[in-house]
Amino acid sequence: MSRRINSILVAALLVACSCAYGQDPKAEIQRKLNATIVLTKPTADNTDIVKAGSVLDLNKEGLIMYAIDNKVAPTFTYKDGKLSMGFGALMSVDMQLGAGQSGINHVNVPQRRFVAGEKCWAIQSRVQDDGVILELYSDPFDNVRYFSQVKFPFAKKSVPSVDEVMKTIAEVVTPEPMEQDAAPAQAPAQVAPPDPAPAPLAPIAPPPPPADTPPPAPKTVSLGQTKDQVIAILGQPSKVATLGPKEIDYYADMKVIYTKGKVTDVQ
Repeated sequence: MSRRINSILVAALLVACSCAYGQDPKAEIQRKLNATIVLTKPTADNTDIVKAGSVLDLNKEGLIMYAIDNKVAPTFTYKDGKLSMGFGALMSVDMQLGAGQSGINHVNVPQRRFVAGEKCWAIQSRVQDDGVILELYSDPFDNVRYFSQVKFPFAKKSVPSVDEVMKTIAEVVTPEPMEQDAAPAQAPAQVAPPDPAPAPLAPIAPPPPPADTPPPAPKTVSLGQTKDQVIAILGQPSKVATLGPKEIDYYADMKVIYTKGKVTDVQ
C-alpha cells in the first residue's frame, strides 16, 4: 500500500514540476496551435467575418458542415486517416437540433459536404484532456455560411507530443501562409536623377510664303479641229446630242458643235 501511495505522489510531483516549468503538454500544444493557425474572428451572430485569420486548405473528403443559422455544429472525429461521425455523435447532434426546432435532425438540417481542396477558416481551437477540437467556418455559399467541428482524439491516458499532434492536424487542414509570413519585399532600386533640361533652342523663322502660282492657260478650241483634238483639250463631254449631220458635245461651260466631224461652232 505504501509503495502505491509513493508512486502516486511521485507522479503528481512530476506533473506539478512540468507545469511549474511551463512544460504542461496540453498548454504547449495550445501554444503551438495558436502560432500555426491564426483564428478568424466572426461577428456575434457568426454570420460574417470581423477579422480574417489563416485560410485553411481542406485535405480530406467527407467533412459536412451545417448552416450557421442552426447554431449547432456537427462534430467529426479524425481517426485512422478518415473523418467520421459515430452513432453517439449523431444522437447528440439530433437532440440539439430537435431542441432548437422540432423535426430537424442530421438528415434534413441545411448542410453542405466539403471536398478536399476547398478552403475554410478556424474560429475556435481548444485542447482538452481527450483531444484537440477545431471549429471550422466556411465562406458564404448562396449567402449561407456553414460550420463544423473536427476532433483529433488522444490515445487513452496519453498526451502525444506537440509535433505528433500538429502532424495529425495537418493531414486534415493546412494553413496557407499569411501576408505577414511572406518574404519581405526588396528595396526599390536607386533611381538616377534626371538629366538637366536642354537649353531652349532659338526660334526658327517661318519659311517665306510660296510664290503665286500663275493661273492655268485657258483651254481653247478652234474651228476645223476634229473631235479627237477637242477631247484631248477638254476631255470627254458630259453629254452628246446628234441632230442630223450635226453633233453637239456639252461641257460644263460650253457647247462644241461638229459638222461632218469638224468643229463648226463653239458656244
